Amino acid sequence: MSKPDPIPHPLDHLTLRGHGQAPALVTREGVLDYAGLENRVASLAASLRARLTPGDRVASWLPKTRMTSLLPLACARAGLIHVPINPLLKRAQVAHILADSDTRLVISGAARLQTLKSGDLPENCTAVEEQEGTTMLGWHDALPPSNADPDDLAALLYTSGSTGRPKGVMLSHANLWLGAVSVASYLDLGPGDRTLGVLPLSFDYGQNQLLSAWAAGACVFPIEYLAPRDVIRAVEHHDVTTLAGVPPLWVQLVEAAWPPRAALSLRKLTNSGGKLPPSIVRRMRELFPAAEIHLMYGLTEAFRSTSLDPAWVDSHPDSIGTAIPFAEVIVARPDGSPAEAGEEGELVHKGPLVAKGYWNDAERSAERFRDGAVWSGDRVRMDENGLFYFVSRADAMIKTSGNRVSPTEIEEAAIASGLVAEAVALGVPDPLIGENIALIVRGKREDEAELRNHLKRELPNFMQPRSLLYKEKLPRNANGKVDRERLKMELMG
Repeated sequence: MSKPDPIPHPLDHLTLRGHGQAPALVTREGVLDYAGLENRVASLAASLRARLTPGDRVASWLPKTRMTSLLPLACARAGLIHVPINPLLKRAQVAHILADSDTRLVISGAARLQTLKSGDLPENCTAVEEQEGTTMLGWHDALPPSNADPDDLAALLYTSGSTGRPKGVMLSHANLWLGAVSVASYLDLGPGDRTLGVLPLSFDYGQNQLLSAWAAGACVFPIEYLAPRDVIRAVEHHDVTTLAGVPPLWVQLVEAAWPPRAALSLRKLTNSGGKLPPSIVRRMRELFPAAEIHLMYGLTEAFRSTSLDPAWVDSHPDSIGTAIPFAEVIVARPDGSPAEAGEEGELVHKGPLVAKGYWNDAERSAERFRDGAVWSGDRVRMDENGLFYFVSRADAMIKTSGNRVSPTEIEEAAIASGLVAEAVALGVPDPLIGENIALIVRGKREDEAELRNHLKRELPNFMQPRSLLYKEKLPRNANGKVDRERLKMELMG
């Protein structure tokens, strides 16, 4: 693909970049080419504008359908703010998001809407059932592409709320547009690519799969799946070239049996939402020999910060890469000065991908967003080649016997043993030493002695887990990541 366009456009102009009769979107409702995509977005935008006032919030609490795929562009065209809600969320979480965003229109299935109690909908909020919502795609009027200011708000993406209630990250037209162009550029997406959308559309990573594909004139196949075999079947059936995942999904996919045709159709694999252990990266290289592997790092507050060039994957599989187009990333000391090569600090992201702050939360916005930058809260370091390395979430560090311990380091050591498929290290309060280390793993309990011996060889005494717990399955949150907070609650319970 050509060099990224540095001029931010209103988000809904993405529909104009595809090629008329080329397929753009395939859902259970059928195929939409780019001409049809433009027509449906225009109709849906006109229908929404007839009901609402510019600046109003429109929430969708739906699985992946044509409606949920088109709403990001249609809301932007109508001057509205889209609030996608993960369909896995339950009534209390949804009620909080609707109230916090002061949503004016929510589109959802009848069964989901029936779970809401009296008072859950904000005043003046209309609930529209999914069937009625689909008629809006064929509205008799059409809105042309907007001339919105690129800094106007286009979406509120609510974080998963692992610490406290979910908070809405405010994203502008420019944030979403430039994020799409950036990813399409460094993945070298083109009209021949076929992207399988397995991630939630309420997740910035999942939504970008739509937008970056359309920025490149490619086709997207959003799917819901229950098991890894569902993903494999879809890859094979649609000749998918591009697949994005989070670490727990990749762990499951590399453990599964792949037909040669499906494995060889993949050309671009991406990971974000957590660090992939080098052992999983090596397995991906073996299983998908025709594919480039892009190891990425991002946060909702800036969408995406870094990506590792596939040429560096074999020699630096533990790196998160370098800054992506439109991003400036530094390792900062507490006073904001840049850290030296090899020195640990906080990842700070500057540039036009940085979000506008948190909705209705000036205090937390001021804490994280300063001087046009977002302070990630993640501990990283940079080597002499300019490659970044993730160390740990600052708030996840385990403090034990006067030492600050990265749970990531313990988890990677456990997985490197080859005895467990997944591992989560957590701190458990202890009045004498601050915190004990608990390690929860997915593997065979009969290997415990061998695993402990491996950890003793690889880690210092103060990093040895006091408790080693085995589970057949680790809990996931709504975005498919391991639910560390739930595991900690179970430990403390």
